[in-house]
Amino acid sequence: MFENVDAYVILSEVNRFYFTKVKTSFGCVILTPVEKICITDFRYAAYVKQTLKDFTVLTIKGSSLMQVINENLARLGVKKAGFEEESVTVKMFEGLKKNCPSIEFVPASREIALIRSIKSPMEISLMTQAQRIAEKALEEVIASLKPGVTEREIAAQLLFKMQMMGADDKSFDTIVAFGENSAVPHHESGDRKLEKNDIILIDMGAVYKGYCSDMTRTFFYGTPNEELKTIYGIVQEAQLYALKHIKAGMTGLEADSLAREYITANGYGEQFGHSLGHSVGVEIHEWPSLSVASNDVLKPGMIVTVEPGIYVDGLGGVRIEDMVVVTEDGVNDLTEFDKSIDYIK
Repeated sequence: MFENVDAYVILSEVNRFYFTKVKTSFGCVILTPVEKICITDFRYAAYVKQTLKDFTVLTIKGSSLMQVINENLARLGVKKAGFEEESVTVKMFEGLKKNCPSIEFVPASREIALIRSIKSPMEISLMTQAQRIAEKALEEVIASLKPGVTEREIAAQLLFKMQMMGADDKSFDTIVAFGENSAVPHHESGDRKLEKNDIILIDMGAVYKGYCSDMTRTFFYGTPNEELKTIYGIVQEAQLYALKHIKAGMTGLEADSLAREYITANGYGEQFGHSLGHSVGVEIHEWPSLSVASNDVLKPGMIVTVEPGIYVDGLGGVRIEDMVVVTEDGVNDLTEFDKSIDYIK
């Protein structure tokens, strides 16, 4: 981790949480080979000190955050420090340079993303629990699907159920799409009411102890449109093929092509307009991606989604998404919710 720098200066809230497992709205984490420092303020001081036994915890009193950062970098003899160029604002970076004139700051977002991309057994366990919460919530809410209920109402029920089951929050704004709205991959759940013979697409996830899950399932309420029924079969076969062949060592592009080539061969290549998947962790979208533009190499311990989809304007769309752990010779699917074509009576 410290091959090219003497320290990492972590300012973004999400990365501070990743390295400490403590949520704070203010502060900095400094990581070095010899000492880990968490700088916070009065609001969090007692909790942080009680929780982070292996960190030096500093509480700001009368000094600026940048001054305290400089004092500790100087104390530790740091000459070169990595910073998060993809999330640090220009103002924050200017503050670092002004208050730490003797320190060379180098971009380190990619190195931090790589560290975060390999999940520990504990992280995998937390994400598995987040997934189980989401699945149980969806199972219970399906019973509420009846003519007249709105997308917004189902999305609200899903959030309520997940939180009652122990979730911190939803991973992202839940997508509930009825009928023709399912043709919009990132549809915003609205006031569209469920009608008989509608297709239903639900994309959802839970956050559990700071870690996300992600899953999409597609259902038919009554008798399905014949083209959409055919599309469902194509998407399902494409996903199953990808799940069978994705493994460590292949690139995101190679993984994406496993599903994309099958969908294209069946005449719907133009209707599969997004990537096959993305990594998940303390954020819902992390590095790497499984896409036509990704040369990133998959490694054991990465958790990624596999979510092919076909979307036909004015008719509807189908997406099936599982969250999996990449292994040396395949994947371990963390998603247990049934994905056979499902008719809700």
